[in-house]
Amino acid sequence: MNDTIAIFASARRNGNTGKFIDWIGNELDISIIDLSEKNISPYDYEHNNLNDDFVPLMNQLLDYKKIIFVTPIYWYASSAQMKIFIDRIADLLYLEELKDIGRRLRKKTGYVVCTSTSNEANQSFMNTFKDTFEYLGMNYGGHVHANCENGYSPNKYIEDVNKFVKLVKLVKCKDISPAA
Repeated sequence: MNDTIAIFASARRNGNTGKFIDWIGNELDISIIDLSEKNISPYDYEHNNLNDDFVPLMNQLLDYKKIIFVTPIYWYASSAQMKIFIDRIADLLYLEELKDIGRRLRKKTGYVVCTSTSNEANQSFMNTFKDTFEYLGMNYGGHVHANCENGYSPNKYIEDVNKFVKLVKLVKCKDISPAA
């Protein structure tokens, strides 16, 4: 079994970000879960949403050592679907019956695949993921970004994707050191 999975969160599955992760996913031979196909409710202080797809999805993700978070960058932040998913992780930290699931995130490695209309991924966007991973006890494995200001042009990113794929394939979760 492959030790890596991707969580895709965008309004368009076949848009720039979808094409980018499909390329990377093919190189890594991994599954890609589209959050738009899941019924995941926003965070609820009363936790009345525990019968949606979030907990079963988390149980599925925990079978993997490496999780790639995939989103376009909108206004210096992730997509709404990704934000809801990340917010729901709080359920795993605060509800006694879910804390064991939350603890299983420790020592997993998180990566980020993103697109935007800038030359680089915005630092505040990246810090959201890095800080979230650190808070959860996850390792940050690295990221790859594509500037799609003039459309999606994979030829521009062959070297970046090859480097990212090699990083994901070679890194062992237990001995990873943070990457930039």
